[in-house]
Amino acid sequence: MTSRPELCHANVVPLRVPVPVAITQGTLALDLQPRLEPPAPLLGIDLRQRRDADAWAIRFAQAAIEIVGGDRPASQLVRWASRDVYIDLERRALLVARAGGHTPGVARVQPVRPRVLSVRTFFPTPDVVEAGTHIKYGERSRALAARFERRQQRWVCTALEFA
Repeated sequence: MTSRPELCHANVVPLRVPVPVAITQGTLALDLQPRLEPPAPLLGIDLRQRRDADAWAIRFAQAAIEIVGGDRPASQLVRWASRDVYIDLERRALLVARAGGHTPGVARVQPVRPRVLSVRTFFPTPDVVEAGTHIKYGERSRALAARFERRQQRWVCTALEFA
């Protein structure tokens, strides 16, 4: 060991290598350049069709959350859900029923009835509706996203995501 402190510190390797800090460090990096191309045109969906889609999305979401909670049988949505959505609803209802020790869809089992508070719909095409739904379950809020496609003059749910 040397007795001179400046020689001891000369052999120490720093733990962190200095890194230059970006201008956007700690912020959301946004491209603030002006958009040169025109925005995509909105579909000319009339108000009546929008209201019908909103009402349908609310009814479907209410039924779906009651199915998953065990208050309603999944068979009630068999005509309005694709095969994948229907199988997922049955699976979710069965998992919740196992956890709660009841049979799904036989009787009301949820202590608090979930309620659909609001829905927002978007029409990517005239025959497709995507809906985001705000659901209140007691003091908790949940979200449900759905995609509906028009098949033979009726709406069929082809995708359903719970959050």
